[in-house]
Amino acid sequence: MTDYSDSELLKLFREGDNPNYAFNLLMRRYQQKVYYHIRRIVIDHDDANDVVQNTFIKAWSGLTNFREDSQFFTWLYRIATNESLTFLKKKRTAFFIPIINVEKILAEKLESDSLISGDEIQLKLQKAILSLPEKQRLVFNMKYYDEMKYEEMSEVLGTSVGALKASYHHAVKKIEKFVKTH
Repeated sequence: MTDYSDSELLKLFREGDNPNYAFNLLMRRYQQKVYYHIRRIVIDHDDANDVVQNTFIKAWSGLTNFREDSQFFTWLYRIATNESLTFLKKKRTAFFIPIINVEKILAEKLESDSLISGDEIQLKLQKAILSLPEKQRLVFNMKYYDEMKYEEMSEVLGTSVGALKASYHHAVKKIEKFVKTH
């Protein structure tokens, strides 16, 4: 799997005898990163698995049109982010609940989820992140957990680097305040 670069796998996908093989290698390369990115957005393990599946289905469908203007993983992260946000939006509208209550429900899931490990500090951090507005939460997760550069985040989110830096700064300040007061 590590023998091929993304570009080589994309070429193999387009021109090779077995596009399924090339896509499978790409999927295996990024599956875990995409899962954790999505999991930090939707919180629930089962929901994250569903969104991951939708993400890779969309990636498979759109890969023939991928122009390689950006890196493959930023393109894939954009799909994963959009699928996650669409999922949360559907969840809100399906249950007719305001966003504040969705965040509260997700925070409660954090406490009861057996798959989330960590001590009280980690749980407090996750709750603090959930208290952020959606965009700040995305930016914080991408920078802090995924260690993405602002330029890569800009491609994924379609936002300027300056706006992302400001969002991250505000997110950090809000998290610090949350941790001190809770």
